[in-house]
Amino acid sequence: MRKMKRAVLAMVAWTELAACSTALCAQATAQRQVGIADGAVKLKDLNIPLSTLLSREAQDYMIHLLRDQPFSGGPSAAEDIQGYRAAQDAIMHTFLTPMRKRYAVEVTSRRIGGVRVDEVVPKEGISAKNLNRVLLNLHGGGFLSGAGTASLVESIPIAAIGKIKVISIDYRMAPEYHFPAASEDVASVYQQILKEYSPQHIGIYGCSAGGMLTSMSVAWFEHHNLPQPAAVGVLCASLNDMFAGDSGHLALPLNGINLPPLPVSNTAKTAKNTPDYLRNTNLMDPLVYPIHSKEILAAFPPTLFVTSTRAFEFSSVVDSHHILARQGVQTELYVWDGLPHAFWYNSDLPESREVYDVIVRFFERHLKD
Repeated sequence: MRKMKRAVLAMVAWTELAACSTALCAQATAQRQVGIADGAVKLKDLNIPLSTLLSREAQDYMIHLLRDQPFSGGPSAAEDIQGYRAAQDAIMHTFLTPMRKRYAVEVTSRRIGGVRVDEVVPKEGISAKNLNRVLLNLHGGGFLSGAGTASLVESIPIAAIGKIKVISIDYRMAPEYHFPAASEDVASVYQQILKEYSPQHIGIYGCSAGGMLTSMSVAWFEHHNLPQPAAVGVLCASLNDMFAGDSGHLALPLNGINLPPLPVSNTAKTAKNTPDYLRNTNLMDPLVYPIHSKEILAAFPPTLFVTSTRAFEFSSVVDSHHILARQGVQTELYVWDGLPHAFWYNSDLPESREVYDVIVRFFERHLKD
């Protein structure tokens, strides 16, 4: 009798769920138009609430982003690159100011291999186990901005929490320079660092454009017979076009940003949704997107991917993780729900501080003693 009662209750529950699902399907059908020929779906009047999995701080932050659009406006890079950089640096300072209060570090600017860098170390000193270790940071900013600002936002918490030296590289950017200028600068610094540190004691990471450049650097090192570092972090970026897949179409509207639709095809040798830094570059070149060479993919050291479900790169990151795994590369993927691109720049969010811990632990595991 007890088994029969459980079976009846289960049947009732599944019947209610099926009825609910049918209603939801009917509602969704009413809100979409399907292009039969190509399978495209056009959604209208679809209400997407904030993720219930967010912390209270993250919910407030998302409401602020959606309601106030604090990062919009200002001159475009094409119109006024200096004005654009000043505006982007001002945005970075809104993250950097509280971060400097939260994490005690010392920052020194110098040149390594002819390239300007910011060297960040914890004020309390580098831990004994990290005296022979170093991390290289390649900052984000769309290959247009971020030197001295985004670079510190990405470096300060990792240096302080990890008790390790982080060197952020001020690589050449567009519109003044184009590919492969940044890869060359990273290689110049790396070759000098190799005179002081063995490759198994070096890690490289970056976010957004810096994540792209991290993967480009692995390809560049392999192509030019340089030893690979012990591990890399391709954060809020992928090994391919970051707008590829579903998230390239869905993420910006989910964050309250309305832009013209992206090209459906991401297989062309050139595309509009690429950084100006890659202008007139063959996007099938594995030194640009390593996804196009199995040999280079197989050479990747242990790789960390970090992304979020409202980030435009989400789909491409998941795909990159799977492709590296199929090549036998040690790869780790961490995804945070309901947050936008590069959310971890905001150190006030508990989710961001989780990212810092993930990055620190990843390199602690993979950099040799």
